[in-house]
Formats: sequence, C-alpha cells, structure tokens
Amino acid sequence: MSFSRLRVFAGNAHRELAREICDELVIDLGEALVGRFPDGEIDLKVGCDVRGADCFVVQPTCPPVNENLVELCVMIDCLRRASADRITAVVPYFGYARKDRKDEGRVPITAKLVANMITTAGADRVLTVDLHAAQIQGFFDIPVDHLYARPAFLGPLRQLPAGDIVIVSPDVGGVKLCRAYSKDLEASLAIVDKRRVSGSETKVENLVGDVRGKTALVVDDLISTGGSITDAARVVKDNGAESVYLLATHGVLCGPAIERIDEAPIERIFLSNSIPMPEDRAPKRLEVVSLAPMLAKAIDSIHRSESVSRLFERPTRH
Repeated sequence: MSFSRLRVFAGNAHRELAREICDELVIDLGEALVGRFPDGEIDLKVGCDVRGADCFVVQPTCPPVNENLVELCVMIDCLRRASADRITAVVPYFGYARKDRKDEGRVPITAKLVANMITTAGADRVLTVDLHAAQIQGFFDIPVDHLYARPAFLGPLRQLPAGDIVIVSPDVGGVKLCRAYSKDLEASLAIVDKRRVSGSETKVENLVGDVRGKTALVVDDLISTGGSITDAARVVKDNGAESVYLLATHGVLCGPAIERIDEAPIERIFLSNSIPMPEDRAPKRLEVVSLAPMLAKAIDSIHRSESVSRLFERPTRH
C-alpha cells in the first residue's frame, strides 16, 4: 500500500537537514511552529492538514539531547492526535545509544527507555543512521530502518591522494565498521588497542597492523570528546603513517573535542551532517558530507512501500 500524501516536518534540532531532504524530494517542508512557554515547556502547532497523511519527523537527538528528544515526542504526539495515517521518526543521530546494556550494577539501559518513549509517543516506524550499537534496533517494537552512512562518504574518500590506504579502527569495537570501509576502498586494516580509563579518557596500549608510509584513515561512528580518535591519529603518525585523515558519521564534538581535533596531526576530518555544525564550533580542516540524498531516497521508498535495503549496501558479515 502506498500513501496519498507525503509530509516532512522538523523540530528545532536540525531544520537545515530537513530542508535539504525536502529539496531532494521536491516538496515543501511541513509548516510547524515549535516554541516555548515562558516556563520552558515546549509549545507546538502544526500549520497544515495531516489527516490521512504519511508524516516524517526529522529530528536528531543531539545536544541539547533532552530538549530535542522531548520535541520529537511532542511532535509525534501532535501528528497522531491530528489523525496522521502513519508517522516515521527520522532520527539521523540516536542519542543515549551508549547505554545499551547493564555493564555494572544499578545502571539504566537508557537506549531501551528512549526507544519506549518514541514508540509510546505514537511513532509507527523509525529511520536512523549508523547506530552506536546495532542491537538497539531490537529495543523497538516497531519497524526500524537502519541505514549506513558509508555510501555517502565513498565519493569524497575516493578523491584522496592516490597511494596505499590503510583503514584504522581507534578501538577493537569499531573493527566491523572499518572492515566495511576497507573492503569498499580495497585498503588494508589496522587496529589501535586501547583501554578506557573513564568516560572521557582512554589509554592506548598497542597498534595492530602496518601503517608505515601509508595514508591512514581513522574511522569511527561518532566523535564525542575526541580523545579516542585523536589518540589513534597520533599513534599511527608516530608509527610512520605518511598522512592521517579522520572520519566519523556523527560529530557530537562536546567538551575539548574541537581543540583536540585542531591540534591532531591530521590533513582533514570528514563528518556527516547528521548533527548540525555551527561555523563557530567546527574543526578547521572539516569536510561535511550530506546525508540528505540518502535519507530522501529512504523516505521516498518507505512512502511508496518499496524496499529500503536494496538501495543501500550493508556492512559485510564475517
């Protein structure tokens, strides 16, 4: 079954990305006023008819995480009460994803809590990109379309200076993601062995693989404080890499991240626009890769009840 009307809305988290998606779809961004009451509570009014429509709400849950998460839930609730036929939460960056299990006593599984909130608000399905932990898809009791940003990055990466490229994982947990990049770019693979000292500090132990004389591309799914990925950049440079590039899907970039990246021995850093990047909070050697064409294709396929998986390559399984 295909739906008669397609509507795309956006909260305040990333209206620019929503507009880019609408430009790709050749539709207007849905009219919605998202404001605040004097006490800070969210005030919302949708300014167009959505009865029987297929609605998509573009809202990454990036900082300020709690504000953007509640905005998303309020907008979903509003559309549900306005008799939208189907509501899809388009969450390019899914916050609270790092708490996906109980790794010690008396801690929450916040990723599951957030999944419950989005579902209870009234979402019928979720569209997201490069989850921090793929198993979070199973936390939802509604369909989840989990896209991979890798195809969007391959074009710019193939413009890198010709030479021997090595894909570097900044930790053991990122090996699967890096292996997918290494296969597409026909590159070798290296791993930085580290251990976490605290939530914001890591200690590098070893480098597994050969980087001497090569172009090193350090790949991660997200950069928060920037400690892990910049430490990895220094390790590969100290071990003889000719040049170093950084890549991450989600540039959270909190705390000292900008300073760490600017001081790192790198040529360039690639980030997607899953999270807005104000000019005054952007690294100096930044190249932004837009996810709008990919998300627009996925939204169009969902709207037409066509396959989404056929449009995007998935990381190979080993």
